[in-house]
Amino acid sequence: MSSVAMQQKNKIHPHKFTLWVGIGSIIMMFAGLTSAYIVKRNQANWVTYELPVAFYYSTLVIIISSLTLHLSAKSFKERAMATYRKLMAITLLLGIVFIVLQVIGFNQFWNEGMTLQKSVSYSFLYVIVGLHALHVVGGVIALLIMSLGAFSSKTRNYSMVPVELMCTYWHFVDILWVYLLVFLIMIK
Repeated sequence: MSSVAMQQKNKIHPHKFTLWVGIGSIIMMFAGLTSAYIVKRNQANWVTYELPVAFYYSTLVIIISSLTLHLSAKSFKERAMATYRKLMAITLLLGIVFIVLQVIGFNQFWNEGMTLQKSVSYSFLYVIVGLHALHVVGGVIALLIMSLGAFSSKTRNYSMVPVELMCTYWHFVDILWVYLLVFLIMIK
């Protein structure tokens, strides 16, 4: 292999680099929010709360979706396109179920009177969980686009880059949710 080919092989794809910069920004945002949460929780007017059961179910759903997406990527690499399509559709469905469970959890909070105006602790909870849910919605939109592309009858592009990008992002929001859930349970 020539030295130019070796240099090209060792470079990170520009889309992957951009994704990692975005992930770094998201990590810093949630680090700031969770740090502020820790500081604010020491105030006298802090109110503790129990997380809704729907959040625990949504955790199971997003972990399973990460597994189905991983298997989907593996199928894509092996050119098992029927399996890839099926697993991509299942991952998309699980992503939608995650969002629905999050909405159910928020509705439970709201119905119990845990509104944004009642306490700063509720406001932090809505912001932290809500921002994560928005990132998942972005991932679900990407999953929808990839699923539509997988089922399209147009000429196929067998580039692994979009699949790898989707997997990296989805696994990231999965790990982020598990971190946030553990954080919210441990630091009340």
